[in-house]
Formats: sequence, structure tokens, C-alpha cells
Amino acid sequence: MSKDYYSILGVNRQASSDDIKKAYRQLAKQYHPDRNQGDSSAEQKFKEINEAYDILKDDQKRAAYDQFGSAAFEGGGPGGPGGFSGAGFGSAFSDIFEDMFGDFMGGGSGSRGRQSGPGRGSDMQYTMEISLEDAYKGKEATIKIPVNEPCETCNGSGAKPGTGEETCTSCDGAGRMRAQQGFFTIERPCPTCNGAGKIIRDPCSKCSGSGRVRKEKTLKVKVPAGIETGRRIRLTGEGEAGLRGGPSGDLYVLLAVKPHKFFKRDGANLYGRVPIPMTTAALGGDVEVPTIAGKKTKIKVPPGTQSGQQFRLKEQGMPVLKSDSKGDMYIEVAVETPVNLSAKQKDLLKQLDQTLGGSAATKHNPESSGFMSKMKEFWDDLTE
Repeated sequence: MSKDYYSILGVNRQASSDDIKKAYRQLAKQYHPDRNQGDSSAEQKFKEINEAYDILKDDQKRAAYDQFGSAAFEGGGPGGPGGFSGAGFGSAFSDIFEDMFGDFMGGGSGSRGRQSGPGRGSDMQYTMEISLEDAYKGKEATIKIPVNEPCETCNGSGAKPGTGEETCTSCDGAGRMRAQQGFFTIERPCPTCNGAGKIIRDPCSKCSGSGRVRKEKTLKVKVPAGIETGRRIRLTGEGEAGLRGGPSGDLYVLLAVKPHKFFKRDGANLYGRVPIPMTTAALGGDVEVPTIAGKKTKIKVPPGTQSGQQFRLKEQGMPVLKSDSKGDMYIEVAVETPVNLSAKQKDLLKQLDQTLGGSAATKHNPESSGFMSKMKEFWDDLTE
């Protein structure tokens, strides 16, 4: 009878690889023999879920199972010699074991097959703030970072000058040790050499055997034009020095573009808001506006311009990263109502208002006239 591996793991046939892996982890922890000692049914369930995971984790095995069922992995099916074969629960569990117990073992998801020897230094991240103008033009910046550098006294070896490393006798230079625990063979870093495979009898007095010392390093960073917040620049080999002569990690410079006092950025486009006098909006005219390039340009405001109207200036925005093209600049005008009027000015405005009202209101103020007409219809409907 064909086994339903999807049902065993509690997932549907459309489940993703991550869903299958997640379901397996939960069940493996629940039915692990060490947690259910003496419970034969739990042990049997544990074997079933490992068998199911061994098939469904592999795309080719899963495809064969979907087509032929579990018979694909029995002696007479396509899973016989030369086809797919069931590797048993040990193979399945090995893929997930370090995810479950990696921290306990002092390892991690990538510890299997790790070579002994000097360890690679850690990667580092440095956050650098720049102005929008710098992001527009690009720049070469100088930064200072505290970092572990190779020790000059021992040339990064960690050993006292004139001495050297010796092969660890506890692990015979492998850097790993194995121990049997229940169903599993557990591999962990050698406690004597901490996984290096070598030991230092006479450590360097300058770095205490680590092969590195703390220093402040000065670096130059080339910031390309068009860079945006959140982008990272990688400086290979400029991170932490490795232990005992190991390779250095990388430095990642994270860019943060500071807010601008006039422009707001959206990708390669820039947006700004400029107040204009009421007279300019009514009569039209030229309005001078700044550009991100540090220059000035003019926009032609047509007569009758309304507040909130937007004007587009092509290719006056930000450079597109790694491209010759540029975004656009959009300027929104805000019509400013005059304040602190003299008696004469007020009188002139009143005379103007009289000429704009009455039957001429629709012509000169179409939006407000239309609004009042709609409001009148609204109130008439309420009173009926």
C-alpha cells in the first residue's frame, strides 16, 4: 500500500520546500526518541516522518513520488538500481540536525564539512550619512573604523617570533571531534584547539596568540552618483582580520541619505514646493527655483495658475545609478494670500472683488462657482 508522505508530515501536495522543512522540524522534535524513551509508537512515528522528509526534500524524488507513489522507492519500481533510492532516516535527519542543535554544538547551519585551520575574520558594517547633493554628484569619502588588524609582531600567526604552530594531538589536526549519542554521531569543534587543528605553545606577547590587534583604520570609500538610502558598498578584505593568519572579512558601508530642506526624493525624481504671489498666479510670470545641481532655473507660470499645480522639469532630478539618464524635477506651486494689507490695498481688493462677483463669478472663479452650485443642489434636495 502506498504511503502518503504528505499526510505523514501534515502538509498538502502544494506545500513549498520551506513548509515541508518547517513541518519536519516540528515533528522531529516532538517524536524524537530521546524525548519519548520507552514509547515504541513514537519511535515508529519518528522513522516515518524521516522517511517522508527524505523523499519530499529532494525535488527529483518528490516528482517520482507524485507520479508513482511510494512504490517508486521499492525494489521493483523506478527507485531500484540506477534510479531513486531511499536513504533512510539518517540521511534526512542529517540535513536538519544542525538547524535544531547547531547552537548546542557550537556550530551552525554551515558547519558540516568545515575545514580546520585559521578562521576567516568577521564581516563588518559601517553606516555613513551623506547629503542629497553628495548622492547627486557622487563623492570619495574618508572613514575611520576600529578593526582587528593582523599583528605585526608575529605576522598574524599568533605564535611568538621564532616559534610556530603544532598539530593538535587531541584531534590529530582535524579540528573536529566525534562522539556517539543515541542514534547519532555528534561532531563538534575540538575543545583543545577550538577547531583550528593547531595549537600554539608559545603565544605572541603582543596579541596573546590571536594573531590580531585592535587598531583604527582609515579607508577611502567611492560613493557613486545616484546612490540611495539602504544601498551597501562592499570593500573586500577590509573587515576583521582572521584568527592566526586567516583571511580578513569584508566591510559593508551602508549609505543613508539625509533629508533635504527643499527636495523630497522618490527614486530618481525630485519634488519641491514653491510659494508664489497671488498676483503671479493670476497674471502669470516667471518663478525662479533651485536645482539639486546647485544652480537656478525658471518655470513659466501661466495666467490663472491654481495652488497645487505641478510643473515638470525634465532631467533635473537625480542620476540613475550606473546609468547616464536622470530623473525629473517636479515643482508644486502654492498660491500665497497677501497679509498685512494697508487700508488702500484692502480697498483695491474690495473693488477687484466687486468686478469678479455677480454674473462674472463663473467666468473668473469657475471652481468656487461650481462648488457653490453643487452645494445649493445638495441643500435643495434636503429640504424637499
